[in-house]
Amino acid sequence: MNESQVKKIISDCLDGQLSLDEASSQVLGVLKLGDAQVDLDRKDRCGFQEVIYGKSKTIPQVVEILGAMAQRGLDNILVTKASAQMGQVLVEKFSGSYDIASQLYHYGSYPPAVDQATLLCAGTSDLPIAQECFLTLKALGISCNFIKDVGVAGIHRLLNYQDDLARSKVVIVIAGMEGALLSVVGGLVKCPLIGVPTSVGYGASFQGLAALLSMLNSCAAGSAVVNIDNGFGAAVLASRILQVH
Repeated sequence: MNESQVKKIISDCLDGQLSLDEASSQVLGVLKLGDAQVDLDRKDRCGFQEVIYGKSKTIPQVVEILGAMAQRGLDNILVTKASAQMGQVLVEKFSGSYDIASQLYHYGSYPPAVDQATLLCAGTSDLPIAQECFLTLKALGISCNFIKDVGVAGIHRLLNYQDDLARSKVVIVIAGMEGALLSVVGGLVKCPLIGVPTSVGYGASFQGLAALLSMLNSCAAGSAVVNIDNGFGAAVLASRILQVH
């Protein structure tokens, strides 16, 4: 916020057009609600609006936060890990769209796509996390070459896409079980590579811990790994990499 904007807020407060709390919120970029402090300036600092993490929040809490953001003209807002019930309520109150597979709700308009990422999904069981990543990329203004079901159990399927991989600026790999797909792709590309371990797998996969450790210990150097089932985080990292380029 520049000096002239601050002066305007102070003037509006002195004229009675803004309350002291409203003026303070605008200057500080923080809106205080009952259980939350909404970051109004996140887009200016980080390039994207504050994202609402829906899991563990009540529906009234999310409705209050999203409503406050929407009322102030903020657009292109995501609610991640939103239950089906929460998604239904948000669509009814605010319109927008809800994807039940990824548990992702989107409010507002999507920006035009300005760049492209390649998203590889190892198996159909990994699709919910891959879909979260895909829709987050869309909200970040990044188009996506979404390649599905190319896990290492049938590695010849991946080799059919070598030309696509060679043209990629950033590749995101979504894989559960032992997470081996990241290492395979790491030996095929020269662009930045992001691994997303998923909690898909039998008992000894330990809800994705085996895939996480495999990706962290990959012998294909130069890859980054986000947390288990964090398709959202991978998309944000990809957007920052593409901004560098």
